[in-house]
Amino acid sequence: MPNIKPFNALIPAVDLQEQVVTRPLENYSTGEAKLIASENDCSFLHLINPELENPYLRGTRQELIFKKIGENLDVFLERKVLVRQGEPAIFVYRTTHDGLVQTGIWTLTHINDYLEGKIKKHEHTVERRERLLADYLQQTGLDANPVLITYYPDAVVDAVISKTIQQKPILDFTFADRTEHQVWAIMDQTDLEALVSAFAQIPAVYIADGHHRIASMAKMGLHKKALNQHKHTGTEMYNYFTSVYMNTKEVKVLEFNRMVRNLGSLTEAELLERIALSFVVEKSEAMVKPERLHEIGMYVHQQWYRLMPKKGIYKEDDPVELLDVSILQDHILEPVLGIHDPRTDARITFEGGRTPISDLQKQVDNGLFALAFTLFPTSVEQLINVADANGVMPPKSTWVEPKFLVGLITNCFNFL
Repeated sequence: MPNIKPFNALIPAVDLQEQVVTRPLENYSTGEAKLIASENDCSFLHLINPELENPYLRGTRQELIFKKIGENLDVFLERKVLVRQGEPAIFVYRTTHDGLVQTGIWTLTHINDYLEGKIKKHEHTVERRERLLADYLQQTGLDANPVLITYYPDAVVDAVISKTIQQKPILDFTFADRTEHQVWAIMDQTDLEALVSAFAQIPAVYIADGHHRIASMAKMGLHKKALNQHKHTGTEMYNYFTSVYMNTKEVKVLEFNRMVRNLGSLTEAELLERIALSFVVEKSEAMVKPERLHEIGMYVHQQWYRLMPKKGIYKEDDPVELLDVSILQDHILEPVLGIHDPRTDARITFEGGRTPISDLQKQVDNGLFALAFTLFPTSVEQLINVADANGVMPPKSTWVEPKFLVGLITNCFNFL
């Protein structure tokens, strides 16, 4: 179903790979980002926020910041920090970390596939975030952080991947966080046509991660279409966004645990009494890392509990209500603790599944939080069921891996 195509990517120079790529800016503190920018003039951070390198830009108009990004891009190209591939390609991408190997296809996808609902989603987006990213995309032309899309395995796609990874990768390095990254370029016309045809025949694909990025790219593309309405054909590069397709066996979903700052007006006894109306509550001498669906861990006042929802408190035929994040929100966080909107309530925060449970326990023991809730990961199948039902997951339902480095493969759609 998706309409994909090869492209002339910008990739880091072979001897600068680990210096160019970066984690997304929001993954760093301001101090960390400034330090990286000051010590590494090859970091892609200079193409994201030049204020890090030049404090005099702070508070200036956005157009001056975007102009500086354009100047930095010119320098990167002139110095061959970034190199534009001479032939259009689709790429095989592989990342390895903590013993987990994930492989997929890195390509361009037409925004109409998203706008027409052919790429299914499961989250709402925030308009302000969409607009900010759309402005960046439109002004810089740099699409450097792909949307992760999943699909059920396809034999043709698997065969092309297997053939390609027998060759020498064009990028092969280990990043500072010890994740390994490899990229192979597919330029053989027969293989490219096979991939384009295979994806066009896949009946449904699903956003696994990157709802704001795909929405922003679509918003920007529609704006450019309006500006170019007399000449627009639909084949212009601004109609495509970078995307990585990994089948359902490759995508890894981790849990998103919840931390609550206080019990509100409740005592510990009242909290347990009210939870027991909807859950079977069992004390645990060990930390509770849920091992099955509908098992929830809770830590309060130096005691772990295992919570199991009682039969009938949720609809078993509703894919959203079946989610453990929904069960926690609908039957504890909102009715018991008064947290009605977890997106805006300052009493709650979220910890991705890479954070050890022992760290969550320490934060409660140190008084930073009063409660920790641990969850079983939402499965890829649950994600697909919600998307197929046109449902929306609660905020922070999934921590999806891989998380992509920025600047590894970039589409500069302002190039002719």
